[in-house]
Order: sequence, then structure tokens, then C-alpha cells
Amino acid sequence: MKTLLITAFASVILLLGVQPMETTAQTVSNGVTLTANVQVLQFHSEHRCKTCLKIESMTKETLKAYPKLPFRIINVDDASNAKVAEQFEATGTALVIYDGKKGKKLDLTDFAFMNASDPDEFKKGLKKHLDSFLK
Repeated sequence: MKTLLITAFASVILLLGVQPMETTAQTVSNGVTLTANVQVLQFHSEHRCKTCLKIESMTKETLKAYPKLPFRIINVDDASNAKVAEQFEATGTALVIYDGKKGKKLDLTDFAFMNASDPDEFKKGLKKHLDSFLK
């Protein structure tokens, strides 16, 4: 059922042609410590589906090419992460590139779900977004 909902959501997003959204954000220091450096954040709920786990795995694999780029996995159901989850408006799985120093973030959640079934496309696209964000 959960997979069906995620697939339906990803299909709607794909049909709408939503692009990654870049916004500003503030640094938070409750629960998970977000450094001033660029980092990749993956939010998740307590119960994770196969797609969410696959997104995490492919993100980790892609980030091997960026050894100094931290990857943080944040459980939104953990009360100590409530402020961070609220800051990023994450209520479940979300994938975000965050620069605490510049106060900007790039939400790649839609991209991640749309490409979760194609590891090569996922990795290629994530690298493109990372390279663009790190410029």
C-alpha cells in the first residue's frame, strides 16, 4: 500500500514536471548538528519502505566521489530532531543538499523518488545537482 502511494505521488510529480526547489534556510542546533559546511541530508520516518532505503543506498554510493561531503541521516520521528525536520519541512523521506554557511538548500526529494528505480540515472543526476550546488 505504501509503495503504491509513493508510486502515485512520484507519477503526479513527474506529470507536473516539478523541478528541484532552491530556498534559503537557517542553521539549527537541536538534535542533529548541522555544520556551516555543505552537506547532504536524508530525512526518514521510523518505518522505511524499500524505495527510501534504495535512495539512501544510491546516495551513499554517489557520495563516494565526494569524500569530504558529509551525509546525515535524520529520523523525523525522533523528538530530538523535531526542529531540524520542521526547518526543512520534512515529515517523511526527503533528500536535501544544504549549505549552512550560505543559508541555502536544494530539495531533491522529487528527483530522488522519480529516479529511484534507475540507479544510473539517479547517480548521474545527483552528481549534476551536487556539482551545480557546490559551484
